[in-house]
Amino acid sequence: MEAREFGRVGIAVTVAEVNRQRRIEDRSRRQTWPAADVESILRYGAFVGSAIECHPVLDRAMERARTHIAAMEQGGRSVYNGTVILADRLERSKGRFDRTWHAPAGGLWGCLLHVNTLLPQSRNLISLAVGVACCEAVREMGIAAELRWVNDVLVGDRKVAGFLIESFFSPRYREEYNLIGFGININNRHFPHELQDTALSLAQALGRPLDISAFARLFLAKLSFALGLLYYEEEQGRYDDGGWEVEDHRLLRCWRELATTVGRRVVFGFNVMQAPQYQATVSGISGSGGLVMVLDDGHEKTEYSGEIRYV
Repeated sequence: MEAREFGRVGIAVTVAEVNRQRRIEDRSRRQTWPAADVESILRYGAFVGSAIECHPVLDRAMERARTHIAAMEQGGRSVYNGTVILADRLERSKGRFDRTWHAPAGGLWGCLLHVNTLLPQSRNLISLAVGVACCEAVREMGIAAELRWVNDVLVGDRKVAGFLIESFFSPRYREEYNLIGFGININNRHFPHELQDTALSLAQALGRPLDISAFARLFLAKLSFALGLLYYEEEQGRYDDGGWEVEDHRLLRCWRELATTVGRRVVFGFNVMQAPQYQATVSGISGSGGLVMVLDDGHEKTEYSGEIRYV
């Protein structure tokens, strides 16, 4: 099936450019990974960027994704798995718990449409995979980024990127999609008052602006590898009903290498900003991507959703 690309406005990313960036990623990964593994992983992840839409403005990228899926089905056409929707800015974006997602011009805002063909054990790790991909891309810019569970990308103690993943069933054929929303502060330097002490852009970290389109290509190539790694590890079959062996799954290993969460004292909550629930010390992550914490009374607790802040 032929890959396609859509109109060029503002941010300019094409399918051919993402394919070229994937080839660069292939050569880079072969320096530290077995060549045969890299080839297989990137083949599995090659669906990322199979079609690309670039818009000057959208209300919400995820809403555009839902509309696109419905329209394609209504017209009797197939949705390209890995379609990427990008916008120069979003006007009504939302994060978790309907929090406002500040998305002005200068950032990388968008959504990836992923047809859910993963096993449940792997689907649980998508949140970790997108964080790994973004953190790796930011580090390639020369910025000392790190991950905070699940997938917040931090520079120092300030957040430069966040992600939102939602399941969606198409209205006509009930096919399941993972809608992977992403927001990365690149050249935007002005934040609302409530975010001024907690948010940062890559341009602020570097002291100079970046090419947003070039970073988008890099991020999508990294995402190809991270999502491809989920499929590759399925092929290896090292899992059971409880999830993956943490030491065996290479995506989990990548996350641990980039994260500073393990060993930290944290406050946990499903909506930690408005309703913090308890404090604990992080002892690790489970094979399903859950956060393993030790409570003050010595009991161990694993959370599979929610969020944390460092104490």
